[in-house]
Amino acid sequence: MKTTGGVKHTQGENIFAVFNYIFIGVVALMCLYPMLYVLFASISDNNLLMQHTGILFQPLGFSVNAYFKVFQNPMIILGYRNTLFVLVVGVIVCLFMTSLGAYFLSRKQVLFKKPIMMLITFTMFFSGGMIPFYLNLRDLHLTNTLWGLIIPFAISTYNMIILRTSFGAIPDSLTEAAIIDGAGHVRILFSIVLPLSKAILAVMILYYGIGIWNAWFWASAILRRRELYPLQVILREILLQNSAVAMSTGVDAGDQESVAATIKYATIIVATVPILCVYPFLQKYFARGVMIGAVKE
Repeated sequence: MKTTGGVKHTQGENIFAVFNYIFIGVVALMCLYPMLYVLFASISDNNLLMQHTGILFQPLGFSVNAYFKVFQNPMIILGYRNTLFVLVVGVIVCLFMTSLGAYFLSRKQVLFKKPIMMLITFTMFFSGGMIPFYLNLRDLHLTNTLWGLIIPFAISTYNMIILRTSFGAIPDSLTEAAIIDGAGHVRILFSIVLPLSKAILAVMILYYGIGIWNAWFWASAILRRRELYPLQVILREILLQNSAVAMSTGVDAGDQESVAATIKYATIIVATVPILCVYPFLQKYFARGVMIGAVKE
């Protein structure tokens, strides 16, 4: 029998722990390997990569030409600019609108609160369909504009339910004291409720941010001007259409051949790394925020 930290473990528990760590390690490797493969392929020599088959555990040679060619493509820079605009403005709008809805639904004195909540929840499972949604965007003149990627998606019902539950957990004594002091609902929301909800707001930023960063479908459906394309639509062009023009705009024909295999992987890295870099800054809030906003009644 082995003792760890004053707690005795049986041989069976120790064997289970060993197999548990091995299993978790294998699962972690399975999740990590595709990212490592893309990274190694992006900095490999193009000729060696084209000759290689099977798994890849290290770069084949070393070359960063693909990254230079990616950033020579003006569409990549435009895509970054458009995506950052939609990301920053979209997250701010989404947080603002979701907070307003969540605060309203978290108040106990709201008239017809349950029917309203049922109607809102209904929209999470049923919608009018893609074609009516597109026609609605067209009639509102939100097609062919970046605002069409922000305004129609300003509130996620699921996120609003999580935020509502978190707001509802704030002690009533705080809001009642603020009301006695003459504070209105706007003052209560921005001076009391939101400052006490930093953890769940960090989770909302992560949820909305990842969703906006990875979104491509509606951008490809409503945008016709290429200068408005976000990064993910450009990445889709490169990966699915396999167009040399889309991959290497402004790159000589000889250079296109020299980086044709590696430029796809370099583009994936360029489009993925920024959002991965955000997570460590929000990680300390993530688990606590999810538990605070757990759906409960």
